[in-house]
Amino acid sequence: MSAQPPAAAKPSVFLVDDHAMFRAGVRSELATELEIVGEADDVTTAISGIARTAPDVVLLDVHLPGGGGQDVVTAVKTQQPEVRFLALSASDAPEDVIAVIRAGARGYVTKTISAADLVDAVTRVAAGDAVFSPRLAGFVLDAFAAMPGAGIGTPSFDAELDQLTVREREVLRLIARGYTYREVARELFISVKTVESHVSSVLRKLQLSTRHQLTKWAADRRLA
Repeated sequence: MSAQPPAAAKPSVFLVDDHAMFRAGVRSELATELEIVGEADDVTTAISGIARTAPDVVLLDVHLPGGGGQDVVTAVKTQQPEVRFLALSASDAPEDVIAVIRAGARGYVTKTISAADLVDAVTRVAAGDAVFSPRLAGFVLDAFAAMPGAGIGTPSFDAELDQLTVREREVLRLIARGYTYREVARELFISVKTVESHVSSVLRKLQLSTRHQLTKWAADRRLA
């Protein structure tokens, strides 16, 4: 009687999301098909946890306390280039998708995805494929096709906007809509001091000096 071939090892996965109940639900749905090796709820904890567990795939949200998903990807890629990333987010905003893909993620799916499709997506990313929710794939391809050197067209990336973190763009968008610092803090569940810090960082990166200039800059790019 011939011996049966050994079963393929399950891809190991590290979960990064700041909502504990969502992480628990994902862990429950994926545990039978994938090996969950760790989880984190912010950028710093994610970076240290991934370094410790060396997963095949990191499943991460793009909006996190202490930064964004692209900050995790950028930090980890310098030390562990073999780790692959799949963004799993409620956001389908083009700037969120492009930011994390440019940082080095292999795919982006939204939280409306079914458990079976998520398992398939993680497995494919672990094998080296790129995976996107159907609606997102089109504008990702369009954006990269329009980059300088990729053919004729207007670049879809804004070099100035691209240097801002996801959280900084969130703050910028609300400020441009006329929100006060206190209202921004309440909307994003952060402190007023943190809002002030983000605004200062945005002003510095964009080489602007006043909130009025910042609002005009955002309006010119239709971010409000």
